[in-house]
Order: sequence, then structure tokens, then C-alpha cells
Amino acid sequence: MSSLFHHVSRALQGIATASLIIASSIGSAQAQTSPPVLRVTAIPDESPTELARKFAPLGKYLEKELGVKVEWTPVTDYAAAVEALANKKVELAWFGGFTFVQANVRSGGKIVPLVQREEDEKFRSVFITDTQSGIRKLEDLKGKTLSFGSASSTSGHLMPRSFLLAAKINPDTDLKRISFSGAHDATVAAVASGKVDAGALNISVWEKLVAEKKVDTGTLKVFFTTPPYYDYNWSVHADMPAATKEKLKAAFLKLSPSTPEGKEILELQRATKFVPTQPENYAGIKAAAENAGLLK
Repeated sequence: MSSLFHHVSRALQGIATASLIIASSIGSAQAQTSPPVLRVTAIPDESPTELARKFAPLGKYLEKELGVKVEWTPVTDYAAAVEALANKKVELAWFGGFTFVQANVRSGGKIVPLVQREEDEKFRSVFITDTQSGIRKLEDLKGKTLSFGSASSTSGHLMPRSFLLAAKINPDTDLKRISFSGAHDATVAAVASGKVDAGALNISVWEKLVAEKKVDTGTLKVFFTTPPYYDYNWSVHADMPAATKEKLKAAFLKLSPSTPEGKEILELQRATKFVPTQPENYAGIKAAAENAGLLK
């Protein structure tokens, strides 16, 4: 009887072991066949709903071009976007020039700019005010209140600040008060509501709001437009496989307004086309950040 029990016990153990091996093999096979995921984020320079709306068609396009699942991963602030890519919580991030510089420094040079819009080779910021404010030039801002966007924004803070300093205006001492709205559209709202006398923001967002008639140009006006500078880009981590990097770059460069899909994506991205970029393009922004004491 004990011999029979011993044989049955060994048989049951064998079945259990075989079941574990089969289950493990199935699990491994599923893990190997499940498609990889491309997680994407962006600095929140506009409202979360607007960012998600702008990205949706681009996400579908990248899924098709790369053959992977694409996941939109929103973040709460600019710093979170930097940390997400530096710590490989996402694979692709939309940065402003200053945010890219921060990410590049934070990661020890491991963040690589992949492509930028053609417009980002000569980007500009605008200073706006109420048409009745009496503000006509940068010097008129002395003693007034001004709103920037996010403290980490290239076009909403760093470059406007650097051009103020170049005009011998120190925003921290010559203005009555400065504030940070957090996003470009919020800066426009702050000026429109009279919370501040003037605001500085990305020219692209300003032109979009004007085109969509979300700004009354009879009430608000641009009184200064900055000289051009390099700005936004799509960045990846240097550890991304070279083949994936090339496929991703090719997908962006292939976008054309001559196709319905390309036209929709480019219009939402406020781009005529995407072009390759490189870290050296952002040396001027890094220098401006260092001069303004904003790079830590």
C-alpha cells in the first residue's frame, strides 16, 4: 500500500511540475509576443484636454508606423516631464528648448533631441497687454505687473526674461510684481481679466488663440515680439535602441501636408513639417539660462 501511495504521490508531483513548466512557457511566450509600448509625454504648456486632443492623431500615426502600442502619459508640471524621460518612465517627450536643456543636464547628457518643427528653428515670444494700458514698449513695463507662463518655459519665461534683461529691465526689481500662470493660454486669460498689466507667451499659442477668435484683438494687443531663437523638440533617451530611434525620426520626417493624415497632424502640432535637430542648437538657450541664473 505504501509503495502504491509513493508511486501516486510521485506521479502527482510530476504532473504539478509539468503544469508549472507549461504555465511558465505560456507566460514567457505571451511576454515575448505582447507588443512593446511607446509611452509619450509633453510639457503641460497648454490645458490637459488641449494637449490630449493635439496628440491623439499623432499617437495613432506612430502606432501604425512603428508597429507598437502608443500611450499618452500626461504630467502635472514641466519638472515632471523632465524626470519622466530622464528616469525612463516614458520613451518620448515634447520639450521646450529650456526644458530640453534641463533634461539634458539632469541626465548627464543622456537626453537626445530627435526632431523639431521647422518653426522651432526661428521661434519667438510675444509680450501682450490691454489696448488701453498705455504700454507700448518694454521700458513701459517698469512699475507694472507681468505674468510669465511656467517658470521652466522657454518661450513663456526664459527667453522673455533674457530679452527684458538685454533691454536693461530687471523683472525682479524694476517691475511691481511678476507672477507665473503655469501655461501660455492662462497668461492670456490673466491679462484679459486684468489680473496683470502684461504677459509674455509663445507666439504660436497667441496666433492660434487669435485665429480661433478666443482673443479679442480690440482689447488685447502685442506690443513686443522677440528676436528668433531655437525652441521645442521631440526628445528621447540615449539608451533607446538605434533602430527604434531611426524609425521614430523617419516617421516624423515623413509627415506631409499633402496627405489628409499628415495635414491633420501637422495642423494640430502647428507645424509645416518636422526637421532633424541636435543638442548644439540649444547652446544659446543654455547660455541664456545660465546668465539668468535659472539653470541648477
